[in-house]
Amino acid sequence: MRMLLIARLDTETANRAVAEGTLEKIIGGIVEHLEPEAAYFTPTDGQRSCLMVFDMEKASQMPAITEPLFRAGAKVTLQPVMNLDDLRTGLGGLKV
Repeated sequence: MRMLLIARLDTETANRAVAEGTLEKIIGGIVEHLEPEAAYFTPTDGQRSCLMVFDMEKASQMPAITEPLFRAGAKVTLQPVMNLDDLRTGLGGLKV
């Protein structure tokens, strides 16, 4: 299932990770693990944030996906999402 991961990093914790050189390793490890179809990095409400769209095969993958971010002080959201083709397929199956 296509998922959207949103991680908002605590500013103080992220500042330390940047200074220590570990933030790049944390993000790099997650990108390597997830192999996202898209990854974006932006400030959100004054916090470093990343948004990644990736395929999650089963719910039991959630701890391995989220734990590195939680350890880095992030607030993490995972939610299923659709692309345009998925939406068209879903709408095509509606009984009106």
